[in-house]
Amino acid sequence: MSEPVRIIGIDPGLRRCGWGLIEAMDNRLRFVAGGTLTPPVEGALAVRLAALAGMLGEVLDQHRPDEVAVEETFVNAGVRSALILGQARGVVLVTPALRGLPVAEYAANLIKKSVVGTGHAAKDQVALMVKTLLPGAIVKGPDAADALAIAICHAHHRVSARRMGILA
Repeated sequence: MSEPVRIIGIDPGLRRCGWGLIEAMDNRLRFVAGGTLTPPVEGALAVRLAALAGMLGEVLDQHRPDEVAVEETFVNAGVRSALILGQARGVVLVTPALRGLPVAEYAANLIKKSVVGTGHAAKDQVALMVKTLLPGAIVKGPDAADALAIAICHAHHRVSARRMGILA
């Protein structure tokens, strides 16, 4: 039997950044914690990004994950929204990397397929399957549910990701 691995999934966003922490051992998953970070919506972009980095850093320091999984964000929004989301995503990638944590990235369709069985699942289907796969999980909103789904996806794909050099 292997040692448990603590995996944090992160659903990037500057208004709402979901996070979900699970423990994976062999093919068993256990809910640990989850929530949503909500940096200030007003103020200079640099200050808002710094607030996101600080909040995420506190979560990482408190919960001590072994590995990090982040959603590769797909946007249909305008150019400005996409740029801001990309900058928030950069913060989400670099904050754990600066702590020496390995970071993997997964496409939204792969996350949904890994958790629900179809790459085009609706948000409510993802949330329902997260609750099914993690009995007793306290899911604090859709962003936290998405983050837990990202962590579950990573638990399923982490060995392959490491072999292929995707897990930085």
